[in-house]
Amino acid sequence: MLVDYSGTWDIVSNVNSEAYMVALGIDFATRKIASMLKPQKVIKQDGDCFIIRTFTTFRNYESSFKIGEEVKEVTKGLDNRTVQSVVNWKNDKLVCVQKGEKKNRGWTHWIQGDELHLELTCEDQVCKQIYKRTL
Repeated sequence: MLVDYSGTWDIVSNVNSEAYMVALGIDFATRKIASMLKPQKVIKQDGDCFIIRTFTTFRNYESSFKIGEEVKEVTKGLDNRTVQSVVNWKNDKLVCVQKGEKKNRGWTHWIQGDELHLELTCEDQVCKQIYKRTL
């Protein structure tokens, strides 16, 4: 049985987000605002179908996908690029590969205890975030 990611998660740690946002090409003012935000993730999982909503006081973002199916995604609220994304299981981890303008772009989610880990990758930068389950 694969891990159930469903729940509400509040950020507790955010490492290397500035360098990651620079790699994405996000402007200075937006990076400064983003560095002060405390995102909350709400994940709904139904088998291999996911909806991940990220809420902040500045911008919200929603991603929906089915494992193994490539989708065209506009990263609105992030760097506003169009990418082709595909998410697959790698053991109990969700691994997303995003093809587009930027090389080596994607993310990996996994759960350890009551923590949701997220590694965001773009080019040679990796941002590591940890969220705690609240509901």
